[in-house]
Amino acid sequence: MLHGAPTSSADPKASAAPFQIPPLSQSSPVQLSLVIPTYNEASSICSLIRQLCAHLDTILPGSYELIVVDDNSPDYTAKVAQGLQKEFPQLQVICRHHERGLATAVLRGWQAARGEVLGVMDGDLQHPPEIVLKLWPLIQKGADLVVGSRYAPSGGVSHWSLGRRIVSRGAQWIGLVLLPGVFSRVSDPLSGLFLVRRQAIAGIPLNPKGYKLLIEVLARGRVKTIAEVGYIFQERQNGESKIQLQTCLQYLHHLMVLRFSLGQVGSFLRFSTVGLSGTLVDMALLYVLHDPTNLGWDLITSKLVASEVAILNNFLWNDLWTFRHVTRLQPGPWNRLKRLAKFNVICLIGLVLNTSLVTLLSERLGIHYLLANLIAIGVVVFWNFYLNSKLSWRSAEVKSDSVGGQS
Repeated sequence: MLHGAPTSSADPKASAAPFQIPPLSQSSPVQLSLVIPTYNEASSICSLIRQLCAHLDTILPGSYELIVVDDNSPDYTAKVAQGLQKEFPQLQVICRHHERGLATAVLRGWQAARGEVLGVMDGDLQHPPEIVLKLWPLIQKGADLVVGSRYAPSGGVSHWSLGRRIVSRGAQWIGLVLLPGVFSRVSDPLSGLFLVRRQAIAGIPLNPKGYKLLIEVLARGRVKTIAEVGYIFQERQNGESKIQLQTCLQYLHHLMVLRFSLGQVGSFLRFSTVGLSGTLVDMALLYVLHDPTNLGWDLITSKLVASEVAILNNFLWNDLWTFRHVTRLQPGPWNRLKRLAKFNVICLIGLVLNTSLVTLLSERLGIHYLLANLIAIGVVVFWNFYLNSKLSWRSAEVKSDSVGGQS
């Protein structure tokens, strides 16, 4: 192990201001700048650099650079990487002493980059180095963005537990609910492996709030043409995963910031308001139908009737208010009837889950039926919003450029 603090190639002062990637002032001999953000990757960085250089030398000889951006790792990752610079002069090493974060590390690297195409790859060998041989040709064919995807054909994960798969898909699902116009553009919007043309993001303020930079690029960048390459995400050979509770909270924060800053919050808030009115209708009618002091119907029948009335209430308000920018493109009673049919089917599927949860929580776990009902409504609300925004009120959006991917 090499000791001593590594000398920084650059060490910008920490700043809360958005990052901006400068355009190239003149033609550059560097076509690709690949940034590798690191923290405690001393055990893998040498192998990664050697493999990347071997592959890139075959397709971009003398026309690429690798930029390691390290957050002052206790295991001296930066110093280990610096030890490779004589062997690989195309390698640049930046050690940050006053900043932390994977996404901002990538942006610092991009600011120092000289390439016409900017890229990112993890430093722990979970991204196979040979994937660059598939990513680069798609850039050459004209793509603005090429994403390495775990969920594209031939992609996957190696030995993830069921819990980890649920967390990964759940994070993507939440993103689809909050930012459908962003997350629906690629199969793996949380990927940390991609190439993007500098011109697609140059001069645009980028301000990620966590470790997922791709959603920031998709949301704010001038990205028109996108290509994907499937790959198998590998298990870490050394060290521990950096995903912690704080990381999850930063991710949610980032989604909400984007939701508001992109001006897409209107329909989401209207949908939530309508949902609240439907909840009040559902709860009040359930009380009237099931409570022994009122009609005293059985719980399942009461719940089914209350939910269907709430569904009709929600449809009318959403059709007339939440998605009015869509419904005005498809006027007439027949179109409204088709939207109602889609809405009702989606919500009835959610109702099956809702009713099952109410029964389980109330009759099996002893939770008060009104509280159980409220919990069940909260569980299925994301289901209803996402599928209805993509299906019930989606067809008109696809047909009109004026509303594009808005929701």
